[in-house]
Amino acid sequence: MISKLIGFIATSQTTLTFLTPCIQKRTLFGFGKRDTSDTSKKPINPLTEEFLKRRPRAQQGVVRGDLSSSSIFEDEELAGPKSKGTAAGDKKPIIRNPETMAAALDPDPANRKRWERKMVIREIHRRGRLSKTQLLKKQERQLLSRSHDFKTSVKKIVPLAKQITGKTVDEAIIQMRFSKKKVAADIKAHLEHAKNEAIVKRGMGLGLADGKKFTPVRIVTKDGKCVKVEDPTTMYVEQAWAGRGPYTVTPDFRARGQVNMMKNRTTSKDLI
Repeated sequence: MISKLIGFIATSQTTLTFLTPCIQKRTLFGFGKRDTSDTSKKPINPLTEEFLKRRPRAQQGVVRGDLSSSSIFEDEELAGPKSKGTAAGDKKPIIRNPETMAAALDPDPANRKRWERKMVIREIHRRGRLSKTQLLKKQERQLLSRSHDFKTSVKKIVPLAKQITGKTVDEAIIQMRFSKKKVAADIKAHLEHAKNEAIVKRGMGLGLADGKKFTPVRIVTKDGKCVKVEDPTTMYVEQAWAGRGPYTVTPDFRARGQVNMMKNRTTSKDLI
């Protein structure tokens, strides 16, 4: 066996196939080497051959599409003359199938009919009367504004939230301006941002339209004060609450090698 191996290496015409890496495969008699001597033969798969025969070949001389005649992105001076091929805008529009559209617009018609029947019965029972919440939503505009995380705790910011609840936005800004609390400056900035956001997004606080009159009304606020309302578009803070936010940890080095971990708390504030 040794002499055969030495003679095989000595010949120059033979290839050193035994030095190339080979992949082992498991057979009935154990593990063996895969035959890698003849790589020209490829395994024939009838499914692959059938798929390649049926696959349409690439068409020669494909005509590129063009913009529609009513497209706003077409510049005649830069684009130049149109090609002679068929343009995309020359094709007839595809008629929409209502059954296909109903699959996305009305996926469950039976459930929709039950809901409509329920709403009709509810309106008959109420005889067209609206609840207090629905009446307020119909007559008043509302905006929910959430602030970023303030570097303070919920315990310190809750008294300030109670202080501005039920007041007009301008009065709440004045209250935070003269407050001695450190976080009052952040709340004042958030109130000003919420006021500008309500004016831009919802059109609140713009005053009465030309030619319209309003009779002044006296209302009682949540803190028990009687207020005379002369402008119905006056913005006020209906609710104000605070929520706990994420916190970071800072080491506090103490005596005798002890280390305490301090929590740097944050709080977010919401206004309606």
